[in-house]
Amino acid sequence: MTDMMTTLPTMLRSLRLPAFVAHYLDAAGKAAAEHATYEQYLQHLTEIEHAERRQRRIDKNLRASNLPREKTLAQLDLAKVPTAVRRQVPTLCEGGFADRAENILIFGLPGRGKSHTACAIGHELVLRGMTVYFTPAFKLVQRLLAARRDLKMERELNRLDAFDVMIIDDIGYIQQDRDEMEVLFTLLAERYERRSVVITSNLVFSQWDRIFKDPMTTAAAVDRMVHHSIILEMNGPSVRAEAAMARTEATPAAEGLSL
Repeated sequence: MTDMMTTLPTMLRSLRLPAFVAHYLDAAGKAAAEHATYEQYLQHLTEIEHAERRQRRIDKNLRASNLPREKTLAQLDLAKVPTAVRRQVPTLCEGGFADRAENILIFGLPGRGKSHTACAIGHELVLRGMTVYFTPAFKLVQRLLAARRDLKMERELNRLDAFDVMIIDDIGYIQQDRDEMEVLFTLLAERYERRSVVITSNLVFSQWDRIFKDPMTTAAAVDRMVHHSIILEMNGPSVRAEAAMARTEATPAAEGLSL
């Protein structure tokens, strides 16, 4: 019996059951005290293993996502989000759009909460077991240009294809030369009707010729993005401006109290 108890953790580790290793003794004591059956004991351990494995997968996907940790749904002030968008957010967080390979396009002037809304949805998708990757548009373009230069474009596209959802933030701020336009268009074309893209932009579709330059490429990009897409318009006041105003108004009062 002693030899078996000594080797059991080793065998469980070889089977990649770390939760069994960590909890089997405590679970055995609890099962004995409650007069549980062998099946109940095994089910209890299996449930622990399943829950911990799921959490490890979520933690791994969150690290890989590059999502800003502070831009979660809990930190999003939905009261300042336009009503039409606020009604859509819970459904989008369930991830059905990703299952259908649909896109989300979030338009609005700077400071309207576009990025936070996109990231909040991304965080919720990770919690539901999906893989998400967040990147500012300019960094994505630099990454793709480097891959093309090194003749590794296909490999890079395959790496990005592993993510169920890509969030491309601030697409209107890339430098917009022809090479950048080409690699960005290639990515969007690769994911079309296969994988979801979430894009935030301060430029509406009629202004996307500033991004893609060539009218035909602009039309093709817009066509691919509009087809199977959900459009969110962040047309409220600037969240950042309101926050700055609130801090400014609170400062004199706080200084007065300190005196």
